[in-house]
Order: sequence, then C-alpha cells, then structure tokens
Amino acid sequence: MLLIPCPFCGPRDENEFRYGGQAGVACPERKTSDAEWAAYLFVRDNPKGWFRERWFHAHGCRTWFTVERHTLTQEIR
Repeated sequence: MLLIPCPFCGPRDENEFRYGGQAGVACPERKTSDAEWAAYLFVRDNPKGWFRERWFHAHGCRTWFTVERHTLTQEIR
C-alpha cells in the first residue's frame, strides 16, 4: 500500500488519489504538429530513481500537488 502525503489532509491511502503524470512538462504552443502533440500526451521519462509527479486528491480536499517518488522503492518525499 502506498501512503501519499497530502499537504492539506496528511498521509492517505493511494486509492484516494488520481495520478496526474510527470510534473514540469510544459504544454506545447497552440500551433504544433501532430507529432509534437502526440509526444506531449504520451512520451514521458521513466527513470529508475527519484521522479517528480503530480497527484490529485480526488476523495479528499480535491487539490493538485507535486511529490517526488522513488520509482523502485515507492518512497515519497
């Protein structure tokens, strides 16, 4: 079980949250090619180690926030 530390509600079970993807990915400009748009939607880093990601507390305070999660140990900081 993964406990995610909501900045407003404290540690909660991962079932209360929705994954929002990699943090810090900039949306492309309005006039962009199909290939650039597809890359924005589907291509993300997949490192072994610490990774910044967005989470939404859907069954709580309904807030978006960013955490760092270790992809091998599931540790969150």
